[in-house]
Amino acid sequence: MAISKRSQATLLFSLVALLCLIEVSLAYRRFDASLVAKPPVGPTTCPVPTDQCSSACDRRCSNTSHKNNCLLFCNKCCNWCQCVPPGTFGQKDCCSCYRDWKTQEGGPKCP
Repeated sequence: MAISKRSQATLLFSLVALLCLIEVSLAYRRFDASLVAKPPVGPTTCPVPTDQCSSACDRRCSNTSHKNNCLLFCNKCCNWCQCVPPGTFGQKDCCSCYRDWKTQEGGPKCP
């Protein structure tokens, strides 16, 4: 049984439309960090000027095995909160903004 060119074109169009619909559906579920509310910038005992975020985050992320992700989120947090906790882990009480910024799932956003 031969399929006509018109039927082939219709089938191809339907498959492409279905793939587009699936992609849009999956994209809708992806996490978008910009949708998470940013915490208020409050007083801090570990201030970092925004032009020094890079070096402060290099120090903060120096011991992690996920360095790229750590640096990405540390710099994002530093630029907003204007602080980075000392050390490579924990000690977030010096900056409530850095400590309280959460992901959509409720976990800590800032390393």
